[in-house]
Parts: sequence; C-alpha cells; structure tokens
Amino acid sequence: MTYNLSDLITMTRALGEPALDYVIIGEGNTSMRMDDASFYVKASGHQMHHISESGFVAVRLAPMLAMLDDPPRTLTEQKRITASATLAQDASGAGLSPSIEVSFHAMLLNDCGVKFIGHTHPTAVNQIMCSQYAADFALKRRFPDEVVLCGPRSALVPYADPGLPLAIVMRERVLAYMDEEGEAPKLILLENHGMIALGDSPTEVLNITAMAVKAARIFLGALLTGKTIYLPEAEVWRLYRRPDEIYRRNLFVADDASS
Repeated sequence: MTYNLSDLITMTRALGEPALDYVIIGEGNTSMRMDDASFYVKASGHQMHHISESGFVAVRLAPMLAMLDDPPRTLTEQKRITASATLAQDASGAGLSPSIEVSFHAMLLNDCGVKFIGHTHPTAVNQIMCSQYAADFALKRRFPDEVVLCGPRSALVPYADPGLPLAIVMRERVLAYMDEEGEAPKLILLENHGMIALGDSPTEVLNITAMAVKAARIFLGALLTGKTIYLPEAEVWRLYRRPDEIYRRNLFVADDASS
C-alpha cells in the first residue's frame, strides 16, 4: 500500500489524543519513510494532537545515518549537519527543525525496514520504565495478545541523553535484538523515557502502542498482588509462531482491519 503525509498526520493525531494519556504538551514524535533516500519526521516543539502538514519536516537519510557512524564533536556541528539534511520546505514549513530524536528515527526506519514509527511517553509505561521492574516488563510476557502484537519480547534501551547519544545506544541494542531473534523488534522500551512502536502501517503502530499500554496496566495491577505470573518462554514462542496468530497479526497491520 502507498502512504502519504496525510496518513502520518492521522496517526500522529491519534497517538496524541489527550484521553489516551500517551503524550502531553510537546512530547513524542513520529516518522514515516518517504522513499529510499528520505523520510518525514515531526518537527521540534509541535504538539501531536492538533498537528498539521506544517508540523513535519522532510529529511534525507544518508547524512543522519552517517552521524551515527562518525558522531560530530560538537552540538553545533550536529545541528549544522541536521539542518543540511532537511529538504526544501514550502512557506508553511519554513524554518522548522526536526525533532531532537531525528537520528533514531533515521536509524530505525533504515535498519529495521519499517515504514512508520511512533514514539510516545505513556504514563502507564513510564511508571514501569522509571522503576526497578523495567527489565521484567520488557523481557517477559504476560498474556497472549501482548505476544501477538508486541512480539516475544521488547528491545530494552538504557537511559541516554535524548538525541544522537540515545540513537547510538539504541542502535547497539536493536542490532543485538535482531541478531538474537532474526527480526526487528516491534516494541522498544526506553528506561526513564518512554516507548517506540515500529510498524508497516499507521494501524500497526497504533495497535502496538495500545497493547503496550494495556500490558503496562496489567503488569502494574499484578504487582499489587505481590506476585506476577509470566507466560513460560516456550509458550511465548509457540504463540508467536502459531499459524493462526501469524494470520491474525498480519490482519492487524492492515489499515482497514476490523476490531
């Protein structure tokens, strides 16, 4: 399916819906692969709920990926490279700067081969990411649909300074995940920060985000009992590889999927 900027706008507004409590004020950012050489990313400082076309910036991939391999020595140089990677904008978007997280969006779109990315800071998820239970939540699963939508486990990234430092640490953890599991993660969890959903459609990003938040709420509730029961690892992989669950997971990617 072919997507355009309007699809990214719709997804971003949905993730920014105040009632969902995924982000507030200027939190969060999203991106979409445009073609082999470029992508759209949310501009810095724009709120997700009411975002419009003027809230996105088109960026070339190559300069952003090069910074991961050869990080600039100064923030000034980093900003210069990022500005030079920004494609020409019309009058409505003139002067916009890409999100501070533009480098990890470039890396994930390129290395993981996905089309859409949604980065949010849900309160329920961050209650865990800001606690000693972050690894338990990321590396284990509690119920079947969490496995189906969010994968057999999540990539867990330790806290790093937002921006290029985070992208460098994230790439290391994501590549390690891909080496171990043979595929890209669907959900990346960031200690003391938030979460990232990776998908091939806006619907997939929205579904992964919603399921991760539900899983967080269930996990927090289970902790109140004093003993959380996890699915055995063998059962997690059996569920993830079941033909009927693969079929259902593929349906959930489609933008016209029924609930």
